[in-house]
Amino acid sequence: MHVEVKDPEEKIILSKLYSSEGRFSFTTHMPGEHVICLYSNSTAWFGGGNLRVHLDIEVGEHAVDYNELAGKEKLTELQLRVRQLLDQVEQISKEQNYQRYREEKFRGTSESTNQRVFWWSIAQLSVLVVTGLWQMRHLKKFFEAKKLV
Repeated sequence: MHVEVKDPEEKIILSKLYSSEGRFSFTTHMPGEHVICLYSNSTAWFGGGNLRVHLDIEVGEHAVDYNELAGKEKLTELQLRVRQLLDQVEQISKEQNYQRYREEKFRGTSESTNQRVFWWSIAQLSVLVVTGLWQMRHLKKFFEAKKLV
C-alpha cells in the first residue's frame, strides 16, 4: 500500500510504500485540511486479495503515549503530569492561533462579500436611474409627437 499525505498548500509531507502492514505518523505545524491518500499496489482487477485498512487518527496531546514516555525518560508521576499539562497548554495555544487564523480568513471573506454587495446595489441603482431617465425622455417625445403637451 502506498500512503501519501499533503498539507493545505498541496505540498507532500509523507510519501511511503508499505508492505502488508505498516504504521505512519506525521507532524505538521500548518493549520488547515490535510489530505491522506491510500493507494493499493495490487494490479488485479478481479481475484485480488481483500484489503483492510484501519485508520486511527490522533491529534494534539492525545497523540503522545505518556506511559511510554515516562518509562523511556524515567519520569516521576509529578514530572509526567507536568509534561501533560505543558502539552495541554501548548495545544490550547495552537487551537487559539488556529481560531485566530480562521477568524481572519472569515473576516476577509465577509468584507469581500460586503464590498461586492455594495457595488452590486450601486449598479442596480444606476440601472434604475438610467432606465427612469430614458422612460421620461421617451414619454416626453411620445407626447410631443402626439401633440398632447
